[in-house]
Amino acid sequence: MGVPAVIAVLAVLLALPARGLENGLARTPPMGWLAWERFRCNVNCREEPRQCISEMLFMEMADRLAEDGWRELGYKYVSIDDCWAAKQRDAEGRLVPDPERFPRGIKALADYVHARGLKLGIYGDLGILTCQGYPGTTLDRIGQDARTFAEWGVDMLKLDGCYSSGKEQAQGYPEMARALNATGRPIIYSCSWPAYQGGLPPKVNYTLLGEICNLWRNYDDIQDSWDSVLSIVDWFFTNQDVLQLAAGPGHWNDPDMLIIGNFGLSYEQSRSQMALWTIMAAPLLMSTDLRTILPSAKEILQNRLMIQINQDPLGIQGRRIIKEKSHIEVFLRPLSQAASALVFFSRRTDMPFRYTTSLAKLGFPEGAVYEVSPEGTLCLHPSFHCWHHCILGRLCQGRFRLDMSNNFLSKRVVLCWNRLPKRRWSHRSWRHSGNVYVALRDMASGHSVMGWWLDLSSIFQT
Repeated sequence: MGVPAVIAVLAVLLALPARGLENGLARTPPMGWLAWERFRCNVNCREEPRQCISEMLFMEMADRLAEDGWRELGYKYVSIDDCWAAKQRDAEGRLVPDPERFPRGIKALADYVHARGLKLGIYGDLGILTCQGYPGTTLDRIGQDARTFAEWGVDMLKLDGCYSSGKEQAQGYPEMARALNATGRPIIYSCSWPAYQGGLPPKVNYTLLGEICNLWRNYDDIQDSWDSVLSIVDWFFTNQDVLQLAAGPGHWNDPDMLIIGNFGLSYEQSRSQMALWTIMAAPLLMSTDLRTILPSAKEILQNRLMIQINQDPLGIQGRRIIKEKSHIEVFLRPLSQAASALVFFSRRTDMPFRYTTSLAKLGFPEGAVYEVSPEGTLCLHPSFHCWHHCILGRLCQGRFRLDMSNNFLSKRVVLCWNRLPKRRWSHRSWRHSGNVYVALRDMASGHSVMGWWLDLSSIFQT
């Protein structure tokens, strides 16, 4: 699809009515912490008491979210994954937590989480067993389990699909949506249904899915590796024509957890995952140890401007608009206030590369004025060049270039800009200042539109 067609699709999206599960939840992508990728199904609390799936783990993560600045940024969900339950239901057929690892029960844990201004998520599985062999939710247990979760004070349910047939999933996932709504408690509903059906039409009906689920997993589980991140990115953007139309306020594609802060990604790869998940309007569900997270990983995950772009109320999922033979890719996400977030992404592994493009190639009308104005200071010249009547602080018709890093392990560029009328513009000095961000400002209204930091020391050669 060429750029003009891409822009046409985006224009159509703006006119679409909002669809989604009628519970009023997840109007922006959910943000929080999920146990699985970092802690898996470690139930050995005797030998690893601080690394096992237990109430202590979730209480300590809740403490960190509340005390270390995460909650104020929007990271509010503390989510349990598999392996929390006892191996058998109780005498009345209800799910119960493991009595040794959750001695006070899930209700007490939910109260602890809520007292810190946070919300509790829990895991279930539509099937005879969960993926790790704990009691699942069969069709005859759906109503009972929904009531149990509501009585405990659960705020989000992730419903997996191990050990169930396609026919059972087609009946069970919509039935759980009805059962959750019937409890009267607002519970975000995360479905794994499409991941078990190949993720694409005709097996996956995204119109139906948007009516019953707030978010859904459609592809492979993420692993703690860059290859895994790239495979997810490739699948999502290869199938963007289908997936973009399915996403929006109240109903989101979920490419899986943020693995930033673990073992498999470098600093630059971590920044890339954050940028690409932001462009995808993905749920930001971290899976790392918040008690020991490095400052560099925390800086990425707590970047306010990336979070603001991710949480943009327009809720349009971004697209890959350019895939060059030079292994440079450009992604665009339209934002509210007529802004656009752009990611310039290099997969090159050889040498530094100067990427030259134009506003026209990116699908922006020529002749309009585009301004990038700094908050603080940054050096945009001479490595970010405009020709044809551009002046400092503005992008208008013509070409510009970016000095990309020399390999895919290093820096990417994330930029946000806006089409603005010809008004009075901000003029500030442009100086090198290391890690900074780019914002857009209309001086007539004083309104700023958000962008993200650029590490100028290695992206832009001054």
